[in-house]
Amino acid sequence: MKILSIQSAVAYGHVGNSAAVFPLQRIGVEVLPVYTVNFSNHTGYGAWRGPLIAPDDVREVITGIEERGVLGQIDAVLSGYQGSEGIGDVIVDAVARVKAANPNAVYACDPVMGNAKSGCFVAPAIPDLLRDRVVPVADIITPNQFELGYLTGTEPADLESTLASVDAARAMGPRTVLVTSVERPDQPEDTIEMLAVDDAGAWIVQTPRLPLKANGSGDVTAALFTAHYVASGDAASALSKTVSSVYDLLDRTLQSGERELQLVESQESYASPREQFTVTQVR
Repeated sequence: MKILSIQSAVAYGHVGNSAAVFPLQRIGVEVLPVYTVNFSNHTGYGAWRGPLIAPDDVREVITGIEERGVLGQIDAVLSGYQGSEGIGDVIVDAVARVKAANPNAVYACDPVMGNAKSGCFVAPAIPDLLRDRVVPVADIITPNQFELGYLTGTEPADLESTLASVDAARAMGPRTVLVTSVERPDQPEDTIEMLAVDDAGAWIVQTPRLPLKANGSGDVTAALFTAHYVASGDAASALSKTVSSVYDLLDRTLQSGERELQLVESQESYASPREQFTVTQVR
């Protein structure tokens, strides 16, 4: 499998491609990383150095890959945080080019906008860009529950309303939706859930809520789910493997006491996920 991953990169820590590439490689995926920024560290530190990469320069890198004649070998395009409208245009164009070369290729979009606690933390134009121009061309999207609500103009608050919001998102274009950070009133305290829906049904999985905020965990989640789903076409299996790997990664990070994801130290959790959580079909 080959994945073209168009995301940010950092020298220190693990977000964007610096979070997604190694877990994908560890499960046997050939990754073509294209960088949209090259920062010293993620912006959560409040200070960083390094350049935003101009959209035209990102496009040039993709054109160079195209000139090597390999776009027809790409099985999936993956994107995450989009720092500007220009990058969104480049990604949509890249998806069109890949699908022209390989009609079976899919586009997986992690529509990063914010979360329920922090609200939106992207540039004001990005949410509308994602909703109106990017998500409609995606085959897979991986929003958190907050982002799902924004994309669809709904307020998912329980399982029924979250499923209705997913249906609204699927009506926009993508057939497969992974919803992270799902919360509902009737779930046990100190747990959190993840929901996957495609044409075959809907499945939910519950894990303990770990007391840490780990930048990059969503990037790992989107990457692993995309690879497992493209490989199998089975949303339940992809959900089980993904949540098991990511939980072990987060637990190891928590136990380490470090702020950054223990990405390399957790590599066996990607290659041989224990699948310790039960996936339940809810539709």
